[in-house]
Amino acid sequence: MTALGDLLIARIARTGPISLAEYMADCLMHPQHGYYATRDPFGAAGDFTTAPEISQMFGELIGLSLAQAWIDQGQPSRITLAELGPGRGTLMADALRATKAVPGFHDAASIHLVETSPHLRAEQAKLISDANWHDSVTTLPQAPLYLIANEFFDALPIRQFMREGDGWREKMIGVTDGALSFGLSDPAPIALLEDRLGDTKNGDLVEHCVALPSIMSTIGSKIETHGGCALIIDYGDWQSLGDTFQALKSQDHADPLAAPGNADLTAHVDFAAVAANAGPAKFTGLTTQGVFLERLGITQRAQALAAKLSGDALTSHIAAHRRLTHPAEMGDLFKVISIYPSTATPPPGLEP
Repeated sequence: MTALGDLLIARIARTGPISLAEYMADCLMHPQHGYYATRDPFGAAGDFTTAPEISQMFGELIGLSLAQAWIDQGQPSRITLAELGPGRGTLMADALRATKAVPGFHDAASIHLVETSPHLRAEQAKLISDANWHDSVTTLPQAPLYLIANEFFDALPIRQFMREGDGWREKMIGVTDGALSFGLSDPAPIALLEDRLGDTKNGDLVEHCVALPSIMSTIGSKIETHGGCALIIDYGDWQSLGDTFQALKSQDHADPLAAPGNADLTAHVDFAAVAANAGPAKFTGLTTQGVFLERLGITQRAQALAAKLSGDALTSHIAAHRRLTHPAEMGDLFKVISIYPSTATPPPGLEP
């Protein structure tokens, strides 16, 4: 058991079982033992690889989509260009490089990164020297907001509930024989799940991201009031149904209770909840990542880059294009949704 695991077992012994959300929050962001607070988990040497680490094309096209949305909304003179959970800063750095030739865009943009990990902030500063850092979206400037959230919401803590009659049993974490274990609370009505009684049956499990409603409400309000748009890219589907909680360690699945603080914990994103909490701003339909990137011209960009490559570099480049776009890889697993003002049009690559 890890040091954090020992702390959790002692806590549960004192106060009783904890929710999955409490467990995830400690495992990921505990100041001394949390996963994101203590390490760089990205890339081939880490526990998982995100799209920006696979190819520069991903961040380039994201940046150009936002720049075109800025042009379509009249090129406001001062904007907030923000990213939630920027990892090493690779995506934002690629986006900035690709948009350098867009007249006026960099002059208008102030870079803001929402990141709570001191370790990752230091990594981001190596690539983006003029960034402003925030612990929360609530402190982003009151200005047109052009925002990126790639694999951000999947790492936010969730609660899980199993349907029983007209009530729900919450999945909890307790201790059995000295080890962390899953259990269920007594059944009870849960107000936040009243709307799910119509589309679930006994035994169905649904997930609720605790922080998502507040975050999306803030983003939607800023965008509707000041302009801009948000591109949200993650794995998930339109509505939560089933157990998607998982741990990743060394590029593979792991037991989520085995080594608290030493593995990444994630769950699929409920995009219906993303959209429902973004009002009064509008939202696009859900588009697969592969289709989104193809609409933005990733194949043409891949061909242009390939013309300068050969040997192993060319082979890796072709594999990266496939991994980002092919339906059997990230192309269908990851989805894209945009939030935009009710008076504007969606950003390129997405439809209303």
